[in-house]
Amino acid sequence: MTSADHRQAADESEVTTDLLVGGMTCAACVGRVEKKLGRVEGVTATVNLATGRARVSHPPSVTTQRLISVVESAGYTAELPPPPAEEQGRVGERRKTAAGVSDGGRLLITALLSLPVLVLSMVPALQFTYWQWLCFNLAAPVVGWSAWPFHERAMKGLRHATATMDTLVSLGVLASFAWSAYALWFGGAGEPGMRMPFNLFPEAEAGGAHLYLEAAVSVPLFVLAGRYLEDRAKQGTGSALRALAELGAKDVELRDGEQGRRVPVSELHVGQEFLVRPGEKVATDGVVTEGSSALDLSLVTGESVPVEVGPGSDVVGGAVNAGGLLVIRATAVGADTQLARITKLVSDAQAGKARIQRLADAVAGVFVPAIVTVACTVLGFWLGAEADTGAAVTAAVAVLVVACPCALGLATPTAFMAATGRGAQLGVLLRGPEALERLQHIDTVVFDKTGTLTTGRMTLVDTTPTAGEDEAEILRLAGAVEYGSEHPIGRAVAAAARQAAKDGQLPPVTDFRAVPGVGVSGRVDGREVVVGRPRPDTPLPDTLQQALDRAHAAARTAVVVETDGRPVGVLAVGDTLRPSSRPAVRQLSELGIEPILVTGDGPAAARAVAEQVGIDEVHAEVTPEGKTDIVAKLREEGRRVAVIGDGVNDAAALASADLGIAMGSGTDAAIGAADITLVREDMQAVVAAVQLTRRTLGTIRANLAWAFGYNVVTVPLAATGWLNPMFAAVAMSASSVLVVANSLRLRAYSPDAHDSAGKGAPTPLSGADSSTASSLEEVR
Repeated sequence: MTSADHRQAADESEVTTDLLVGGMTCAACVGRVEKKLGRVEGVTATVNLATGRARVSHPPSVTTQRLISVVESAGYTAELPPPPAEEQGRVGERRKTAAGVSDGGRLLITALLSLPVLVLSMVPALQFTYWQWLCFNLAAPVVGWSAWPFHERAMKGLRHATATMDTLVSLGVLASFAWSAYALWFGGAGEPGMRMPFNLFPEAEAGGAHLYLEAAVSVPLFVLAGRYLEDRAKQGTGSALRALAELGAKDVELRDGEQGRRVPVSELHVGQEFLVRPGEKVATDGVVTEGSSALDLSLVTGESVPVEVGPGSDVVGGAVNAGGLLVIRATAVGADTQLARITKLVSDAQAGKARIQRLADAVAGVFVPAIVTVACTVLGFWLGAEADTGAAVTAAVAVLVVACPCALGLATPTAFMAATGRGAQLGVLLRGPEALERLQHIDTVVFDKTGTLTTGRMTLVDTTPTAGEDEAEILRLAGAVEYGSEHPIGRAVAAAARQAAKDGQLPPVTDFRAVPGVGVSGRVDGREVVVGRPRPDTPLPDTLQQALDRAHAAARTAVVVETDGRPVGVLAVGDTLRPSSRPAVRQLSELGIEPILVTGDGPAAARAVAEQVGIDEVHAEVTPEGKTDIVAKLREEGRRVAVIGDGVNDAAALASADLGIAMGSGTDAAIGAADITLVREDMQAVVAAVQLTRRTLGTIRANLAWAFGYNVVTVPLAATGWLNPMFAAVAMSASSVLVVANSLRLRAYSPDAHDSAGKGAPTPLSGADSSTASSLEEVR
């Protein structure tokens, strides 16, 4: 199945709506919401327990209000989510209960009421006359008020003929308390001076005087504590998304004559100019019109090295100005900015559901009814074996309390949330969990050349002067003339000359002329300077002729510089290798992934790049259709293929591969066809993606192994009377917290350090695009 097949294209008439669903506590809740929404004609839904969101695809005829009503009819709340930044501020508000008490407040009150009950029940030496009645009075509000959220959700489930984790907790608490009340009133446990030893295990002949108030209070206490910690941890898994939402500037200083005027960023429009002072954030995407500075992009793209910008440089919103004053003209605002697109991609990725999670949800969907059946069976077995009624009730309660479908529901989504957020920080944007799943199995990577392994920009790579001539002076003169040219060769020469100049300025030019197919000319410092193709009527010195031959052999574009009719130097221009390409290819090979170069360039240029980065298999002069055919052939051989590209000609190959990876600087067509987008121009982001994927899936396997293994071990222990309900409550709460905490470790994950060879300036190629070189020379 191709990448395009994996991503079901939405019909033009289909609408996608996100809903914030409240009241879900386990995977059984997820399954119920999905089934309810799925019963509406034309509607499909994916619900994520970790984020509390439902992503619903539906026809326009199905209104949002109807979707909300369907969710509410299932016993849950639903609303349209606010913007990410605003949503963060509302988290605490949504956690308030109907009584106006937060989860933390309910937990604190429950602890104050429960601890005396636990201490008195577990330490016989502290049991005074009528201690049991004090414990009963303290336990009653815990059972009735503290555990009310569990009872309420259990009753809602009962009305809708469903059972959830809350059903298990509610039954366990009520059963323990009811038996204790019976023992106090009718079983002799209420007599003055009654003493009760604490036992880790139920006793078959304990007698009716035994109380289980410690179980009645410990279950709400530990479950509330576990869910409180779990909620805090789940907030951590989504912290990267909230951080992205908060990166944008809140206000902006518009340029208004000589004075600036500060307004909310929402009032900024495309085409307006705004000021960015040192230390301030760039308000939105734009182009620098005045000033020069260094921008810190680490918060946006993960790029640690500040980027120098000046007039004409593109900048992205959210970058921090580390230097001088900049005047920027806005080119995109609101949802069209790069930061907004990144935030949306991360949000969309976290809303998805992996195949392995669907399996866990399916298991959890039948888990609760199965546990209730097991508890009833255990109760009947103990009673049938003529065990004490209290011991039988205790074993059944332990079964109800220790079972934990929550861990199954949280094992996968929390890991994916943490991974997608961490990936965004590393400059890797994942379209969804499916991308991570497929990346795990990739064994072959097909690289495009220009714009992927190379920068895709023409750069001056060599300057050869004649004997007695100064190299810097030749570049200065040539750059001054080429500054007036819009040709890629001219821009490359002019940029190199400005960079080499001490003050960044080039001398003025008069009598500038551009002759198509020949080159440019002009008068600089009183000298006539010509830069262009070698003229047949002007013989070249051996030094310059050899430089031309070397450039042509390396598939570079070469131009001759003449002053006053005399050839004085040769400038060679070509593409440059990305500094990270070589170490990235090497590390992918070490990870067991074979690199292949497929390009439309000529054989000489392709082979030169392949040799420098360490790729053995090369396919040159390949058309866009040919790239797709190569990918198809590799997949027919049984390989799992990823394609990395940046251009329109790569879009078809990206879509036909098992996994498409697009450069963030590439075309919209390439990015739209890809499963993964690399935000920064760093090929080692691919390595980081592979390493992050393997770590994430390892975390998920560990989570699921714990979630399944925990229930397989603890439920039989509880059923056979080897687990006290109080310790069962602790174990159940700890199970969910451990799963989420294990996922949180991904937030701090750092891929292997970049190879030192991958740092620094772009590497000049010994070969460039031969077809491009020849076409450029024809134009000059």
